[in-house]
Amino acid sequence: MAPQNSNRYKMSQERLEELKKELNYMETVREKEISEQIKEARSFGDLSENSEYDEAKTEQGKLYSRIAEFKDLIEHAEIVETDHNLPKDAITLGSKVKVHDLDDDVEDEYEIVGSQEANPREGRISDDSPVGRGLVGHRAGETLTIAVPSGEIHIEILSVENV
Repeated sequence: MAPQNSNRYKMSQERLEELKKELNYMETVREKEISEQIKEARSFGDLSENSEYDEAKTEQGKLYSRIAEFKDLIEHAEIVETDHNLPKDAITLGSKVKVHDLDDDVEDEYEIVGSQEANPREGRISDDSPVGRGLVGHRAGETLTIAVPSGEIHIEILSVENV
């Protein structure tokens, strides 16, 4: 496997398609809406004291910034797929994992995803995060000690579901 370029964004094919759809929406529908707002605000006269015009221009700037960000994500997307070298029951990108935190005596469920799809509040953790990296390659029944920024955590892997 080639070393990961820091300018690459790991994501699933589904996430890449979502980004392309959102970019298309921003470049077509949303851009036209903001252009209309600017045109309408200009019709109000003096631009130096026209808050509608200022707001529309600010919104346009934010939109162009997001468009540039999405283009960069799409251009540098690295589609990640399941690591076929790992055993079928091992944790890999896309795995859904149920763990028991032995320190806090709580159960958690995670889905291991690429960095652009991570959302810890929804249980979607990146394979580049300390916990995600610590889980990859392991199987149900194993007990692990994983180094995290606050020290170490001790978890038991209860189940692994690979789609």
